[in-house]
Amino acid sequence: MNDSQHDGQQHEDSQHDGQPVNRLIHETSPYLRQHAYNPVDWYPWGEDALEKARTEDKPVMLSIGYSACHWCHVMAHESFENDETAEIMNRLFVNVKVDREERPDLDEIYMNAVTAMTGSGGWPMTVFLTPGLKPFYGGTYFPPDDRYGRPGFPRILEAVSQFYRDRRSDAEEQGDKLKARLVELAGFTSSSETLETGLLDKAFTGIAASYDATNGGFGTQPKFPPSMALSFFLRDSLRTGRRSALDMVGHSLAKMANGGIYDHLGGGFHRYSVDAKWLIPHFEKMLYDNALLMRTYTEAYQTTGDAQFRKVVSETASYLIREMLQPGGGFYATQDADSEGEEGRFFVWTPEEIKEILGEENGRLFSRYYGVETGGNFEHGTSVLHVDVDLDPLAAHLEVEPEALRAVVSDGRQALYDHREQRVHPGRDEKIMTDWNGLMIGSMAGASRVFGEPAWLDAAADSMRFILDAQYEDGRLMHTFKDGRARFNGYLDDYAFTVAALLDLYEATFDPAWFTHAVTLMDTAIERFWDEQDGGFFFTSDDHETLIVRSKNPYDNAIPSGNAICVLNLLRLAAFTGRNEYRDRAGKTLSLFTDYMGAAPGGFGQLLCGLSWYLDTPVEIALVGARQDATTVAMLELIDRTFLPNKVVALHDTAAGNGDAPVRIPLLAGRPAIGGATTAYVCEQFVCRQPVTTVEGLAELLKRR
Repeated sequence: MNDSQHDGQQHEDSQHDGQPVNRLIHETSPYLRQHAYNPVDWYPWGEDALEKARTEDKPVMLSIGYSACHWCHVMAHESFENDETAEIMNRLFVNVKVDREERPDLDEIYMNAVTAMTGSGGWPMTVFLTPGLKPFYGGTYFPPDDRYGRPGFPRILEAVSQFYRDRRSDAEEQGDKLKARLVELAGFTSSSETLETGLLDKAFTGIAASYDATNGGFGTQPKFPPSMALSFFLRDSLRTGRRSALDMVGHSLAKMANGGIYDHLGGGFHRYSVDAKWLIPHFEKMLYDNALLMRTYTEAYQTTGDAQFRKVVSETASYLIREMLQPGGGFYATQDADSEGEEGRFFVWTPEEIKEILGEENGRLFSRYYGVETGGNFEHGTSVLHVDVDLDPLAAHLEVEPEALRAVVSDGRQALYDHREQRVHPGRDEKIMTDWNGLMIGSMAGASRVFGEPAWLDAAADSMRFILDAQYEDGRLMHTFKDGRARFNGYLDDYAFTVAALLDLYEATFDPAWFTHAVTLMDTAIERFWDEQDGGFFFTSDDHETLIVRSKNPYDNAIPSGNAICVLNLLRLAAFTGRNEYRDRAGKTLSLFTDYMGAAPGGFGQLLCGLSWYLDTPVEIALVGARQDATTVAMLELIDRTFLPNKVVALHDTAAGNGDAPVRIPLLAGRPAIGGATTAYVCEQFVCRQPVTTVEGLAELLKRR
């Protein structure tokens, strides 16, 4: 265990603002600090807790959650704030509280253990460990008393402690078996199969088999936004001309945008829906979901030109800059599901409230459009706003002019938003997380190119500058920043997502400094995370604290796999630099996970995007000319509005005085401007077609793809 310099502060200030506190008062995590006033004698993860467990021969009760988690709050109120339950915990266990967002390494290991034990996982997660940190029992939410056919938490605590005391060898044996299972899960063997497009076809068929043709998305409830799978489908449609792939993307994105999972007043997406229709969300808003969806809607707009997709991107970007951007740069992590002790209270409405704000007739029309009815679709007679019928057919049904209804909806959204702003807002977790910021910075930079929004690019660039200033120490990334402190060794995702964002920033600004940072960090990731024996990247660095297993995760979960993003980073860098060792590492990583992509393609959407690039011949576009020249601007607009995902774009801005750009970026080397005019080189593996100096000429070259 590391980062224990604050763990030993114990209770020297056991009163805070007149209230008793535990050790968590010294932590920067808002989630941990939420538990600082519990009567539980909590420890943060650190050497002090391990030493106490060893010395007193007590099992560790490890509780993992996050600040925006509704059921984490429920269990805290029911159990961790209860004096009798806390007394049992303090007497029988060493109690350790972990923020899964700060310690995804611990969360992954022990979530795999709980899933192996119970068949499912989730948060809050409760795991009982030997002093050697081997899990021997666990679960998710435990009620405070016996209910739903499940034993209450106090009974669980007593039973687990007695099992550990009376059947110690059985507890150790169970821990050894689970540890062996975790080591097995972390091991992968390269396939002898050749990487080929047949795997992409097989993966498409496998994922499409679970498509919900009625509601969009995949599977049934609960339903999570399938960003990575939809991105793969967009690439499949481009590669094969398969219309069904594009139709599934468009249908899914439209259904999500109309559903209650989307915040129709403030913009942005909630975490997931509890039903198959995208109607009732779990109301927390996560930075990563909005980053991933922003990118997917942007790519879908490039492909289809659908105005609804542009609207969603614009409203989501506005929400993120308004509510999730730290002054000076850096995006906050999450917004809570609860306010005033109730889930979703901030977001829901009754017909009476709407009529009081908008007036009787306008309130009636607005409520019909957004599905707000007497009795409601949520709790306490309230409703989540959603759209079941498009505006024009609804206007015809209601016998009103479409423009009149459109005005009612537009004005009503603003009026209800203004009214909602007076409510008690959900809590916000103001950690700045390097990996999630990488996702958001890249999406914001990419969307700024497509939609021509400089404010979005400014937000992205400011945030990257903050990360490199505050969360980059001695050539290494740190994972989080809060209260003036950067903490925790960077994980693979921090490096992978930051490198991707730096490349996105380079392609949006053509400042070579962003590109140089990307190369430096990718090379650091190779040095510290690459598995020289089997290939692929470990989740933790070679100098990370020793845990019971060193994992290597290729699966997409709530966020893309770091291995998958590294594959794309390596392929992009190979295209920019011509360095074959980057491409070779990407190929070795893909080969390591080939069998798994074929067996369970739904968990590999991002890696399949990487495979699609690897099997394609990517387009290398080098522009030489003044950045503000009209021809340069027009060429970049053409490139940006074209969905061509397997490409890189470099610019030597001859008016900017950055004459070293061709030195830093080999794709630009030896590419002169012809006759002083902006010149475009379209290349494959550094072999270029005849350069062109007109937008029409560039369009013709891109059409040949």
